[in-house]
Amino acid sequence: MNRCIYMINLLMLFLYKIYLMSLYKTNEEVEIQRESCLMVSDTITEVAKVLKPGITTLSLDVMAETFIRDNGGIPACKGYHGFPYSLCISVNEQIVHGFPGKYELKEGDIVSIDTVIYKNGFHGDHAYTFILGETTPEVLELVKVTKESLYIGIAQAVIGKRVGDIGAAIENHTYGKHGYGVIREFVGHGVGKAMHEDPQVPNYGRMGSGKKLQENMVLAIEPMITLGKRDIYTLEDGWTIVSEDGSPAVHFEHNVCVKKGKAEVLSDFTRIEQAEKANSNLNSSYYNLESDLVSF
Repeated sequence: MNRCIYMINLLMLFLYKIYLMSLYKTNEEVEIQRESCLMVSDTITEVAKVLKPGITTLSLDVMAETFIRDNGGIPACKGYHGFPYSLCISVNEQIVHGFPGKYELKEGDIVSIDTVIYKNGFHGDHAYTFILGETTPEVLELVKVTKESLYIGIAQAVIGKRVGDIGAAIENHTYGKHGYGVIREFVGHGVGKAMHEDPQVPNYGRMGSGKKLQENMVLAIEPMITLGKRDIYTLEDGWTIVSEDGSPAVHFEHNVCVKKGKAEVLSDFTRIEQAEKANSNLNSSYYNLESDLVSF
């Protein structure tokens, strides 16, 4: 009996060490994972180049899957718990996990593109929201503030801080300053060899609470914010999450490595933003709005 207990304890210790290894990457693993993250950035950039009124969301998904596979990646969303597509495309009041389909995008649509790519043993996972054509000042402000909140959250992803510091910073900027709805049922998370790893990273919280952040944790930080209330429901497809009051939603996401003093962003919005600004069908005028940040 004692030997049996001893063996069980050894197994538990082994499994715990594997668990810790999944939380904290080596520097070499971080560099390998960066490739997966940047492939997501490149994929969203390709989508940004062709976004326009009249294009179907399914055609974007087909294009993205071809691009991912041609570049040696695997579209990790496809088949994940039965999800049938390579991209999550959420439009207007859809918050996350939207199904691509026959819907033709139109002027004024808010389009969130979210995807996960697996390459060389690691996942990259991030999202970006676009505006097609003219929209209201309220929507422009929502996009600006949500994107700002992502970077405000990232600023907290340093050694010695806690998960709650990230969520509290995001919540204070979006709900505290602007009264927006902060989604609670879906959160950011660790990411690495598995698509979803510990710790969970909510977009709300209390400063000084939650798991302490340590070097080379890789996190997907992803504020999901609505112009109205935070209440949600799920469409009949079992995946698409929608704001209950029909208010528009915005979703931005980066992959971030915890470091001392300043977090290291493994994904790259720069290339996406260049394509966004170059596409005359996309509205990037929110860049010109006065920002609450010193640099943005």
